[in-house]
Amino acid sequence: MKQRIHYYTVAPKAVEAMRGLQAYVDGTGLEHSLIELVKTRASQINGCAYCVDLHTRDARKAGEREERLHALAVWQESPFFSARERAALAWCEAVTLIAHDHVPDAVFEEARAHFSEKELVDLTFAVITINGWNRLAVSFRQMPGLRTPAAAAAQ
Repeated sequence: MKQRIHYYTVAPKAVEAMRGLQAYVDGTGLEHSLIELVKTRASQINGCAYCVDLHTRDARKAGEREERLHALAVWQESPFFSARERAALAWCEAVTLIAHDHVPDAVFEEARAHFSEKELVDLTFAVITINGWNRLAVSFRQMPGLRTPAAAAAQ
């Protein structure tokens, strides 16, 4: 496979707008480890090889344990995640797969038990943002491991 379009070169203003949303998410105060888990899980669901590669690398650099990264795809059956992380991952999956169940009330109630209203809105923006990046990378076949400065900055 080869990359179809270098979207960050073709539409730099749009990418800059996405970076603005990413900067908001990065500044919310939500735990960095939690955000990387959410980014990685959404990327797994969306089949985004570039983002799975990028965010597992970022998570490792931030001190994330290998066993948790390996278990992320099966987090529901794994003992490695806290109740807060589980609520975030369930929220991530429901928002990412919104057409399936329209974010069930039970998922919302569990998330509300672990996150303030502001945190839950911020977590939702984190999910929205990674889903946007995933859709760009998957649509235009951005290849993992092929990091240009512009591509890395876009994520």
